[in-house]
Amino acid sequence: MEAITEGVNNINITDSYKKNRIQVSNTKKPLFFYVNLAKRYMQQHNEVELSALGMAIATVVTVAEILKNNGLAVEKKITTSTVDIKDDSRGRPVQKAKIEIVLGKTANFDELMAAAAAEDGENGDEQNA
Repeated sequence: MEAITEGVNNINITDSYKKNRIQVSNTKKPLFFYVNLAKRYMQQHNEVELSALGMAIATVVTVAEILKNNGLAVEKKITTSTVDIKDDSRGRPVQKAKIEIVLGKTANFDELMAAAAAEDGENGDEQNA
C-alpha cells in the first residue's frame, strides 16, 4: 500500500496538475467522500477525471458507476495503462496498473443536484423542528 501511495505522490507534476483530477486511494478516504467530491468538481468544471493506481482501481470504478447510475454523469473517456513506480524496499521499479476515467455532466445534472439540495434542506428542517 505504501508503494501505491508513494507512486501517486510521485507522479510527474506537469502531467498530474489538473484542477478537475481526483487521485483516488482505497485506504485514505471513504467511498462517498470521492462521490461527493466528484459531484463538486463537475459543478465547477463540467467534467471530472478520476485516477487510481493498483488496488484503488476498484474504488474509482465504483465511484464512476454510482455517479452514472444516479443520472449525474456520462463516461467521456477511459484510459488504462501501467506505470513504473520505484519501490524503495525492493530497490527496483514495480509496475502498477493505472486507470483514468473522465466523466462529464449529464443534461439534467443541475436539476438533479438542485433537487437533492432541496431534499436535504427539507430533511434538515424536520430535524430542527
